[in-house]
Amino acid sequence: MTPKLKVFLGGLLLSLPLDIATKQWVVSSLAYGDRVAVVDGFFFLTHVRNPGAAFSMFATAPEPFRKWFFLIATSVAIVLIFSFFRSLTPGDRLSAGALGLILGGAAGNLLDRLRYGEVIDFLHFRLWSGYSWPDFNVADTAIVIGVALLILELIATESAQRGAPSGSEEDQTTSASAGEHPAP
Repeated sequence: MTPKLKVFLGGLLLSLPLDIATKQWVVSSLAYGDRVAVVDGFFFLTHVRNPGAAFSMFATAPEPFRKWFFLIATSVAIVLIFSFFRSLTPGDRLSAGALGLILGGAAGNLLDRLRYGEVIDFLHFRLWSGYSWPDFNVADTAIVIGVALLILELIATESAQRGAPSGSEEDQTTSASAGEHPAP
């Protein structure tokens, strides 16, 4: 097993079982609509269901549309994740782990949709002036962390390429193609 595959599976096997276990705990321990304060006034465990996507997008769309839309969208996302994974270089472990997290999160929410017709959310933060962040779950967290890691990797790669030392092979090729010739 390659290091890239190990890290990918690590992200997947961290996020998916944790998502399944926490949602199962919520379903078996909290009645629908219950809220338990963990940090009074700030962090609560809840038992809510989201028929839509992140921030309840499409929650009011008709059931047949939601069912097929999320099934197709998640299936396409999974195919894209595997395609992107296959295109990674053997040493690109950060992106591999990020893709594993994203896949685990997507699969966790898909399992909820197949089982319940909606996603179980249970993490609730009340921020300032009574504003609450939309409820979410471990799968959502894994997806956000995975996407953030991919963005950080992209920024780091772009910065490294811009900071390549002058006189590198890439600079010489660019100069030569512009009609200049590198000094011998």
